[in-house]
Amino acid sequence: MVNDISSLTLNGEHYNRIELVAFCRKQLSKQDLPHWESEIYRFILEWLSDTSYVVVSTSGSTGNPKSIHQSKQRMINSAKMTAGYFGLNDLTNALLCLPVSYIAGKMMVVRSFVTGMNLITVEPSSKPLLQINEKIQFAAFTPFQLAHSIGAIKGKHIETIIVGGGEISFDLEMQCQQLTSNIYATYGMTETSSHIAIRAVNGMGKSPYYELLNNIEISVDSRNCLVIKAPDLTSELLITNDVVEIKDPGHFKWIGRFDNVINSGGVKIYPEQIEKKLFPLIAGRFFIAGLPDKQLGEQVTLFVEGSPLSQIQLENLESAITPLLSKFEHPRKIISVPAFDLSDSGKILKKKIVSKSKRDS
Repeated sequence: MVNDISSLTLNGEHYNRIELVAFCRKQLSKQDLPHWESEIYRFILEWLSDTSYVVVSTSGSTGNPKSIHQSKQRMINSAKMTAGYFGLNDLTNALLCLPVSYIAGKMMVVRSFVTGMNLITVEPSSKPLLQINEKIQFAAFTPFQLAHSIGAIKGKHIETIIVGGGEISFDLEMQCQQLTSNIYATYGMTETSSHIAIRAVNGMGKSPYYELLNNIEISVDSRNCLVIKAPDLTSELLITNDVVEIKDPGHFKWIGRFDNVINSGGVKIYPEQIEKKLFPLIAGRFFIAGLPDKQLGEQVTLFVEGSPLSQIQLENLESAITPLLSKFEHPRKIISVPAFDLSDSGKILKKKIVSKSKRDS
């Protein structure tokens, strides 16, 4: 399974180390080279350099973006874990449609170095399959890309798609049941060089529980937040803000983010659980968050992207929501936002939007 990690098969062409360095430098000398392509070639040269690490940026979706030094050996370890789980090898066609500026895109390149699989590159976009005609055995999408590719996936030969960078909504998960491609949600972070757990979204193995990859141990802290011990990926014990339910030593269910919890009148409410219930009712993007309330401390608030809802639309939405939610979960306020702030990877920057709302109120 393990390939010479200094050679790479890129868009059907195999390059040894010397050829690869020359090719990347030649491509980078082009004045009209698109930025997304230049990122790929710069990362390949960084990977082939003498340093023992690469510089990786976090997405900034849950805090300020930052750069960290990630060990190349630990990235290789992560790639081997994924390759073992999915059976990736030199017969695999892998699609890279994510920005290489973030860990998910970098790891697709590293997996190709490690396994020898053929890396097919396309411009990162909401509809990455438009340019693809060949069979793809392995691809990595964001939930946003998956949502915009359901129809295209039906008409293509795509065996396996891993999805990361955010939760797969209830509605999107239901759409995935129509697909013959195997769709997997992933759980991980920049610090672990991509995912440490996999959840089957459709097919016979479909489950609400994430399955840990090899040599990963988990527990919870006093907040019921996930604690990760992954010696092959990081020397530190990782204490997350993800509230989980541990089924057994190898499986857990994600409940929500501790830092998103709304404390309304002493009742702890997880926005993500409300969002799952509302997805069938609201066509566009939305999310649940807490806003200050003099009596309750915080009030459950529904943020909807788009023009303000009419009185009739509000009444219809209220009527549809009421049977689905408990009195504690029911939004006390609905706020329309013309356009949500998004990260480069397409995540809704909820804290930024809520902060603006607080200033405007």
